[in-house]
Amino acid sequence: MTQPMYSLKSIDGIGYAEAGSSSSGTPIVLLHGMMGDADNWRHVFGPLATAGFHVVCPILPVYTLPLRNANLDGVVEFVVSFTQKMGMDRAVIAGNSLGGHIAALYAIRHPERVDSLVLTGASGIYEVEMSTSIMRRKDRDYLRPRVAKTFFDPIHCTEELLDDVIEIINNREKAIRLIKFARSVENTPVRDDLDKIKAPTLLLWGKNDEITPPDVAETFRAGIQGATLHWIDQCGHVPMLEQPAEFCARLISFLQRVAESKPVG
Repeated sequence: MTQPMYSLKSIDGIGYAEAGSSSSGTPIVLLHGMMGDADNWRHVFGPLATAGFHVVCPILPVYTLPLRNANLDGVVEFVVSFTQKMGMDRAVIAGNSLGGHIAALYAIRHPERVDSLVLTGASGIYEVEMSTSIMRRKDRDYLRPRVAKTFFDPIHCTEELLDDVIEIINNREKAIRLIKFARSVENTPVRDDLDKIKAPTLLLWGKNDEITPPDVAETFRAGIQGATLHWIDQCGHVPMLEQPAEFCARLISFLQRVAESKPVG
């Protein structure tokens, strides 16, 4: 299957992926997970751009922030800086896993900059499998079932994905940063601040997510006033990769409803 296309660009040294016209109304900012990148959203760019949306995904500086700032606070401020550089006074903020945690913190701390919020497999309540758990062993047979827990269908745990994980954990500097971020995830919960999120919120959750299980989604729904929760069946921690058709359909429907509900003028 041909993958939807996006362009890789940079602004003031910040790399990002982009699709759709910048004149297409409120932009959508996609935030990837801790060990991911813009390609995690590869199935989403095309459908959103075709539906008339402007979509960007900054490469989060998990491996490039100064070590003292290698934490969630540092990445939230990075996202603020990126949106400012891009001239985005307000945006739809969507995030998966660590990116969802960042999106929630951004909405809590900068509500005036958030048009609407989309969380999928977001951390911030608790995670069953933290990145530190795969740092102690580096052999392929040990890693394969642990990486496969990301998905409902282990067919998505490809040899290429395992190669990427092994490359990261064999890089001492990257591994140290991932451990720091994993600790920051544990030390920066959002449960007690969810009532500060005022933007329309969509929760798109894999029904079979073993990393941020269904009760995590229910906690987000209970804490965010008016949040809508949709379950995606036969789906794990990364719905936009594992069930992209349903994910995109739900997301586009939500974005269109939010746009239609805005007052004219």
